[in-house]
Amino acid sequence: MIDTKHIRISDYNYPLPDERIAKFPIAQRDHSKLLVYRQGKVEEDVFYQLPNYLPEGALMVFNNTKVIQARMHFRKTTGALIEVFLLEPCLPADYEQMFQTTSECEWICLIGNLKKWKEGELKQTVMIHGQEVEIAATRLGEQGTGHRIRFAWRYTAPQAGAAPSFAELIDAAGELPIPPYLNRETQESDKTTYQTVYSKIKGSVAAPTAGLHFTDTVLKAIDARGIEREELTLHVGAGTFKPVKSEEIEGHSMHTEYYCVKRQTIEKLISHQARAIAVGTTSVRTLESLYYVGLKLEQNPDANEEELHVMQWEPYQQNQQAIEPLRALQNILQWLDRQGKGSLHSSTQIIIAPGYEYKIVKMLVTNFHQPQSTLLLLVSAFVKGDWRTIYDYALSHNFRFLSYGDSSLLIP
Repeated sequence: MIDTKHIRISDYNYPLPDERIAKFPIAQRDHSKLLVYRQGKVEEDVFYQLPNYLPEGALMVFNNTKVIQARMHFRKTTGALIEVFLLEPCLPADYEQMFQTTSECEWICLIGNLKKWKEGELKQTVMIHGQEVEIAATRLGEQGTGHRIRFAWRYTAPQAGAAPSFAELIDAAGELPIPPYLNRETQESDKTTYQTVYSKIKGSVAAPTAGLHFTDTVLKAIDARGIEREELTLHVGAGTFKPVKSEEIEGHSMHTEYYCVKRQTIEKLISHQARAIAVGTTSVRTLESLYYVGLKLEQNPDANEEELHVMQWEPYQQNQQAIEPLRALQNILQWLDRQGKGSLHSSTQIIIAPGYEYKIVKMLVTNFHQPQSTLLLLVSAFVKGDWRTIYDYALSHNFRFLSYGDSSLLIP
């Protein structure tokens, strides 16, 4: 029996030379290498062959979140450059409403060069629809791990009409936040290559990178095998890059991420006996969180969405009464019916590490993750601790690592 909380993160280290980190994607997304791990055996292929390894009639689940241009820069009159990095919306808190606002809104943000911004507004002017728009940012105080910032904007010409939406504003004034370990500036090409071809719902500050390999050709080949495709939305937070700094993972605080799962997706999962192929660790975290949402509803059928938040260590509580994954999903479906809702909107802090028992995800498509990361712990839990077999092979066979790197299909 693994004592998950006392796992030492140093046991999940491996040598990752800088030259093995893919700084840019390859020219054709679906020509990346594919490592296939099946019951302890490893082989190698090309990503566009992925559909041939998947069982006909299965259900595959994708995260359709879209990366926003979350990095904004303001220059003070003194010349100091201040970076304001959007983390999550707080007024309005709903992502969809947030991107439709046309005058002001508030976000939790990280601030770069904070010591140079003691007080006062920061301002910048950008061109949108051929008109000048002035943006002002005001610090309202600390909140959680970030700072609450109010953004207000308007056309500088009085007759210009209603100001643009916040979505248009960050498209014009923001910069796409590529991962810090790429050690380079964002380039124009990243606006395309750092989005999945099926990205739709704005809100992430990092891409669900397992999906970057898919092309319309591969998706059609998946359909041709009779594999059903469903999408959910989990907005990836900056916490996905947060290193584990404590010796044991009990000392690591998982970030909260917000997700939305449609009723139709729950129904499809039920029709597939609560079994799914997950594309990416974000899809994993959402699908596995659904089990614990259903478990909460077993005990409290009238819980509200906030009460359905999955806490970090919830899966490891010794005293909880287990139920079948199918029943958990049926509980969610019944709750949606009672609430008159078409989708489940909630949040999760789940940490998946060795000792965790997967409930819904049976196969996983994922990239190669950083040493000593929570994502590597998730992979290790999935392959019953056999992660070194996979990573040793990838390192010795010239696979490319991290966000723009190669892919793997894991079948425990």
